[in-house]
Amino acid sequence: MRTEPKLTRLDRVFARLDREPERPAHIDVPKMSRHRIVLFAATAAFYGAIVWAVVITSWLVRLDWQVMFFRPYQQWSEIHWFVDYYVVLGQRGPTAVMVAAWLGWRSWRQHTLRPMLALGVSLLLLNITVGAAKYGMGRLGPHYATIIGSNEMWRGGDIFPSGHTANAVVTWGILAYLASTPRARRWLSAVSAVTSLGVGMATVYLGTHWLSDVLLGWVAGLLILLALPWFEPLIARAEARIFDLRDRWRSGRDGTAAVPVSAPPVVVTPLPADREDVAARSPRAPAYLAPGPHTARSERTPVTPAGSRRPPHPERHPRGSTSSAHP
Repeated sequence: MRTEPKLTRLDRVFARLDREPERPAHIDVPKMSRHRIVLFAATAAFYGAIVWAVVITSWLVRLDWQVMFFRPYQQWSEIHWFVDYYVVLGQRGPTAVMVAAWLGWRSWRQHTLRPMLALGVSLLLLNITVGAAKYGMGRLGPHYATIIGSNEMWRGGDIFPSGHTANAVVTWGILAYLASTPRARRWLSAVSAVTSLGVGMATVYLGTHWLSDVLLGWVAGLLILLALPWFEPLIARAEARIFDLRDRWRSGRDGTAAVPVSAPPVVVTPLPADREDVAARSPRAPAYLAPGPHTARSERTPVTPAGSRRPPHPERHPRGSTSSAHP
């Protein structure tokens, strides 16, 4: 009886990975729908409301100072070591390397550059928008505050909005954006939201950011993810351009290889009719003797091969016989 081999969990994982030898066609590219536009506009309005609340030194700024005077890193000092490690999930270098490694593997596996290009576009938008806001508003952090109760705006700082929070939203949220199934997208969206909020609260715990910095950083990262469908045509054109350059490079590399020189064609002329039987015989063919008694050499009829310089002599007779043609 033939029994099927029992697959382990690792074998099943690799078997599932082998199901995508080519670029999958079922992955849909998110489009900027009307619902998404409304959500983007509402998020942008919330972004402006937070900035305005900080500029006019509203209740949000007073809440920032209350949290700063509370000093969470002293109230819960026993978790300080964990927060020091957890906040790394919002640093640009480690998170970009981890996410790029995963998306690079997906790009190679699915034969598409869209995951890597989407990550590059999102990080570029993050640097431009968040960086411009940081240096444009120039807010000082809690450790460098000068006047109690002030918003500390336009004093040469660079912490508003929180770069750690915005980076966590974008780098972990891009995994949800590029998910291939709705279920995976929902789960990854929840995980990225919790992770980014945790990173933001970790910076508040350590005293490196105000609470309003974290709120604005979270909204800034969400705006980038919501705006990515507008850049999908650009990503598709860039991918096509890169593949076209690759094909040209390959064709150019193949064209520079040495081409073997072909020999001149050989003209084959037909043989005369009287030589076809001679040419058909192979010179290396073995000689087979017919069965039966062999004739003596004197009794054999001389045969002149075709092409021989010796003319045939029909008047010759075998030895030992008399010729009637003697004079």
